[in-house]
Amino acid sequence: MNLLERWAACLLLGLLPLAATAKPIAFAKGKTLMLEWGAGTMYEAQMFYAPRYWYSVGGGWLELDSEDGAKRRNISYLRANLLAKRWNLPDAQANVFVWGGLGRATGNDFEGPELSRNVGVQADYETRRVYSSFRSDLHDSDRFSHRIDTVQLGWAPYAHDYDKLATWFVVQGRRYTGGISEGTETALLVRFFKGGTWVEFGATTDGKVQAMAMFNF
Repeated sequence: MNLLERWAACLLLGLLPLAATAKPIAFAKGKTLMLEWGAGTMYEAQMFYAPRYWYSVGGGWLELDSEDGAKRRNISYLRANLLAKRWNLPDAQANVFVWGGLGRATGNDFEGPELSRNVGVQADYETRRVYSSFRSDLHDSDRFSHRIDTVQLGWAPYAHDYDKLATWFVVQGRRYTGGISEGTETALLVRFFKGGTWVEFGATTDGKVQAMAMFNF
């Protein structure tokens, strides 16, 4: 490891208290498992490996169900994630991630599997007391096009360290395109994390359960 790599590794370790939110890249040589459950609408599992701190590769599985039951999508995909930009501030961190990949999709309103394309972007800003993020994820094929846009705003009642339990209260807004859900879905969530483990749960204003977990190892 040369001097530059040693400096970068020390900097990343120093920023770990800020980096324990849902990101497709955690740290170099690390694996990230993410699970999301949105009752009646969206279920997703992802697994990524990061050879370096600025990119990761892996895959996932996504199921989308429309509110009226007319549409169901099952999409398995492979994708690569890139840390496009990072700002390391004295008491905060901001990131921009982009990704792209290909997958195989089936649905209950068309025959046979379809080749699907996945592209997306995530931008986030966080301190030890305030968190904000925007994510847009598009799954597209010749038979369908579904984009999921998610905004999160979070507040922590106390500052946390990486090896201590952190607590966050989060408001989430989400929109689905392609006839999955009408309007904006709003959810109130409670988030806990410690070290490399991150869990949040709550419900939408319509009473639908929302949950997510992330494990870095």
